[in-house]
Amino acid sequence: MTDKTAGAMVAADTKSIKDYIMGNIRDYGMLLSLLVIIVFFQYMTGGIMLAPQNVNNIVMQNGYVIVMALGMLLVIVAGYIDLSVGSVCALAGAIAGVLMQRWQWDWVSASLVTLALGAIIGGSQGYFIAYLRIPSFIVTLGGMLIFRGLTWKVLGSTNAGPFADAFDKISSGWIPDPWGGANFWPLTLAIGLGLAAIGVVLQIKGRMERQKHGVEEEPAVVFLGRLVLMFAAASYVSYLLAHWRGIPNMLVIMAILILVYSFVTTRTVVGRRIYALGGNEKAAKLSGVKTERLAFFTFVNMGVLAALAGLIVTARFGYATPKAGDGYELDVIAACFIGGASASGGVGKVTGAVIGALLMGVMNIGMSILGLGIDDQKMIKGIVLLFAVCLDVYYKKKG
Repeated sequence: MTDKTAGAMVAADTKSIKDYIMGNIRDYGMLLSLLVIIVFFQYMTGGIMLAPQNVNNIVMQNGYVIVMALGMLLVIVAGYIDLSVGSVCALAGAIAGVLMQRWQWDWVSASLVTLALGAIIGGSQGYFIAYLRIPSFIVTLGGMLIFRGLTWKVLGSTNAGPFADAFDKISSGWIPDPWGGANFWPLTLAIGLGLAAIGVVLQIKGRMERQKHGVEEEPAVVFLGRLVLMFAAASYVSYLLAHWRGIPNMLVIMAILILVYSFVTTRTVVGRRIYALGGNEKAAKLSGVKTERLAFFTFVNMGVLAALAGLIVTARFGYATPKAGDGYELDVIAACFIGGASASGGVGKVTGAVIGALLMGVMNIGMSILGLGIDDQKMIKGIVLLFAVCLDVYYKKKG
């Protein structure tokens, strides 16, 4: 092989890698943005940002955003929007609080009834949107006012609480570690390293399977770089958590939901049909998809996750309050759009929504450590959201 031929092959490989990254810039851009923001706040806070306690706080304080973002992602991908999630979250917490504190229900029964209530609320809104064809913006805007009013009706101007320790530990507990000491929880590090290794093996097996069927497009260099980054990040986070009480229960709930929704959106017929619904509703209907039923399902799902978020927030506060959930819908919608979901539907990934929610969480913690006021924080988050939507419009025109 001559030097000229070898040089031509290297140039072709480099171009292939560049083309692949540019073709998937939505995904890599989000991940890069998250890394840049983490490094920025780590520098600006003098290393406090990634202290073990703050990493733990990012998980525990932003769990409700990730939970609701998973449901909101399906709603947005299907081509709709839900402005009522903050109010549904507050109403669910109020109902659960009243059942446990005033009616003396056990926390399991109260939680199940609350989740069922969330499904009914989501279904009622979904019926108006899917079958009566009323725009989701109007229906859920009305729902936002109705459910906020109902929350005040249920609680009055008082709070409901306290609750049983088992319920509070949903949001403020950690998995037990029999070997844990005063400053180090080794089980957390072992679980983190084990899961990171399993993730690497699954990624390699998946790549080999795709290569066997001739559908693998990701260059080997990019694949290896992604694996190393994924393993290093998972190991480092588990190392930090192992130095602050271990794995939060909230992280376990989030991980289970992320796995379930990743599977549903990428491996099931229902997931593919939701993308088809948002991409082109008429084409989806002509191909036999029951679009009304699918749209109805996305709002039922959103209602259940909003109710779950209400339980999480109530458990974290230790009481139900009528002021809970204020502005939550904005955080959740922003997380989805920052994570790459398209405002016109049909585009968006679970990983993107999770990265978007983490980005919002890192910004909240970082700006709080820097001492920025609520006014400045809201302005900065608004600018980030506007930037994300502008990128969506840019990619749409380009592609």
